[in-house]
Amino acid sequence: MLSTEEGFWDDQNKARATMQELENLRDEVDNFMRLQASSDEVIELCEIAESSEEWDEINMQIAQLQEEVEKLDFYTLFDGEYDANDAIVTIHTGAGGVDAQDWSEMLLRMFMKWAEAHKFKVNVLDRISGAEAGIKSATIEISGKWAYGHMRAESGVHRLVRLSPFNSDNLRQTSFARVDVMPVIDDVDEVEIKSDDLRIDTYRASGAGGQHVNTTDSAVRITHIPSGIVAQCQSERSQAQNKESAMKMLKAKLHKAFLEEQEAKKRQLRGEVKEAQWGSQICSYVLHPYKMVKDHRTKYETPQIQDVLDGNIDEFIKAFLRMK
Repeated sequence: MLSTEEGFWDDQNKARATMQELENLRDEVDNFMRLQASSDEVIELCEIAESSEEWDEINMQIAQLQEEVEKLDFYTLFDGEYDANDAIVTIHTGAGGVDAQDWSEMLLRMFMKWAEAHKFKVNVLDRISGAEAGIKSATIEISGKWAYGHMRAESGVHRLVRLSPFNSDNLRQTSFARVDVMPVIDDVDEVEIKSDDLRIDTYRASGAGGQHVNTTDSAVRITHIPSGIVAQCQSERSQAQNKESAMKMLKAKLHKAFLEEQEAKKRQLRGEVKEAQWGSQICSYVLHPYKMVKDHRTKYETPQIQDVLDGNIDEFIKAFLRMK
C-alpha cells in the first residue's frame, strides 16, 4: 500500500488527499456490492414467491432498490476533480440597496439549511452586516463529502422579485446577489504561494462573540500581493484558527482566479469575450405577482418558492448536474 511506503507521510497534505480518495473509492465499491447483494436477494425471492403477501414485500424491496440505483446514478454525475471536497461559499450583495442585502441573508439562510439537512458541517468564516438589514457579504465553509460537487450548481447571480418590505409604498423591487463557490484544496499547483508574497494583517473582530469581541486583534486578513487577492476570517476566537481559515479561502480564490484566466483565454481565442453583467442571472425567485423559482440554465422551475428558500434545492442541483 502507498501508506506503508517510505516518505509517504512526509507531505501531510498530499497524504491526506490520497487517503481521502481511497476512502471515497472504498465507499463507492461498498455501495455497489451492497446493491448487487440486494438485487440477488430479490431475484431469489421472485423465483420462490407464491402468495400475494410475498409479492407485496418483493414490490417494496424493488422500490427500495430503484431508489438506491437512482442515488448511485446521481453520484456518477460528480466527475469534477474537486467535487468530493469541502466548499467555500461567498455571497456578495448586488444591485437593490437594502432589499439586496436582505436577499443576500435569505440566500445565506437557504444554503445553511440545505447543508444542515444533508448533515454537512457549516462554519461561518466571515460576515459583514448591512447598516439597516441583511448582509453586505458573507463567507461560509460547508464540510462534507461531495459538498463542492453539490454547491457548484449555485455559483452565479441570483435574482429576487418581490414587494419590498423596506419601501413605504410597498412597491415591487428587483434585487441581486452573486454567489461564488470554490473548493477547499490543500495545494494550488498552478500558483506558487511564497511567504514573501503574503501580507498578513490582524484587526479586531466584530459581530457575535460576547466578551471576546473587540478585546483582541484576532481577525486575520491575508493579501496575496502579486494578484491582489484578499481573504479574511474573523469567526474564530483564536488568531491562529482565523489565519488557517483565511489561508483556505486564499488558496481557493487563487485556484478560481487561475481557472477564470484560462477560460478567458479560451473565449478570446474563440472570439466570444463577454463582460459579466447583472442581467446574466442563473436563477430567478419571484414572489410577486406570482410565485416561481426558475433556473435559467436548465429551465427547471417550481412554484414552491418557500420550500426552496427553506433549503430544498436538491432538484435544482440535480437538474444542473445532469445538464452538465
